[in-house]
Amino acid sequence: MVHPYRLSGADAAHLTAAVGIARDVAAPHAVAVDADARFPREAVAALAGSGLHGLTVPTSHGGKGAGLRAFAAVVEELATACGSSAMIYTMHVAAVQAIASGASLGDRDALLRDIAAGTHLTTLAFSEKGSRSQFWAPVSKSLATAGGFETSAKKSWVTSANMADSYVSSMLNTGAASPMESTIYLVRKGAKGMTVAGTFNGLGLRGNESAPVHLDRVRIGHGDLISAPGEGANTMLGVVLPWFAVGTAAMAHGLCRAAVTATTAHLQGAGFEHTGTQLRDLPNLRARLATMSLRTEQSRAFLGHTIDHMESGSAAAPLYVLQSRLSALEAATDVTDLAMKTCGGAAFSKHLGIERIFRDARAGWVMAPTVDHLLEFSGRALTGLPLF
Repeated sequence: MVHPYRLSGADAAHLTAAVGIARDVAAPHAVAVDADARFPREAVAALAGSGLHGLTVPTSHGGKGAGLRAFAAVVEELATACGSSAMIYTMHVAAVQAIASGASLGDRDALLRDIAAGTHLTTLAFSEKGSRSQFWAPVSKSLATAGGFETSAKKSWVTSANMADSYVSSMLNTGAASPMESTIYLVRKGAKGMTVAGTFNGLGLRGNESAPVHLDRVRIGHGDLISAPGEGANTMLGVVLPWFAVGTAAMAHGLCRAAVTATTAHLQGAGFEHTGTQLRDLPNLRARLATMSLRTEQSRAFLGHTIDHMESGSAAAPLYVLQSRLSALEAATDVTDLAMKTCGGAAFSKHLGIERIFRDARAGWVMAPTVDHLLEFSGRALTGLPLF
């Protein structure tokens, strides 16, 4: 069967590795990761050990040199087992792409080699308390110093906050006339003035170790800059957003697939002793399952279509990036809602694992860019208005 993301031979090998990690490592710990709101160390370590932390790192730096198709397939497979593991991996790879784009980043090549070797976990730290889910508009400012810059910030809900070795972050450029005049930089774990300011106790994706990170007069050298001063929007919107959008769409698809699989098994395995029939004999339940499968495959196909346009440099690609993430997030909430209704009390009482998938699927709805942002951006693009 042709994969909806149309994988190459090398991509298929990466997917096979991800299938094994999802099945043998992530899945056995997923319930505990959710219940205890703990970081999925086992899955993250397995990804690092397999070389998948360096999936998109160039082969010249020890990585796999893979692209968007393999990335989407790997994330989707992880999400079928553990949404938190998929979220951590998505943020890591999106941050890796930013690091790889940073021509002025002093130790970029060494960082990429460490990432490929599985010894460095990175993440994104864009959203701020002052601008909330409008991640593209940092309110933290840069103050020019003799050796570079100094900044203070209250970054909100940074994935892998306590576990990451570095953070791709943003600050408003000195003297900026617009919130879009930002600068992207890298902060290392343990930097003077950097603290993790809380813990995560969320509704879903409970193991993604998301917490606020505070920066208090942190020094940023010229060699820490990923973008040129004031040109951070190019990195944020041209590099990070497309990879983040593809990753989170694929994660939503993995949750959909998990919900379809669990619902199918329940309809086939449960029934009515007094009539000798199974749940699958009820046409209304079969119809719900059919709708779940259709919504899932429609959205997966759209993401594959989007990647085609991204790789070809199509003028339609930016709009499709926004819409494919929107499609996936809406599919995830619709499909998991139908799964809960179809499986009834067995789902509500957590016997099937569907309740966890249901909660995980809701995270994307409020994660920047939110569904409301995606609808607005798509509408602006369709009517010829600038996004910002």
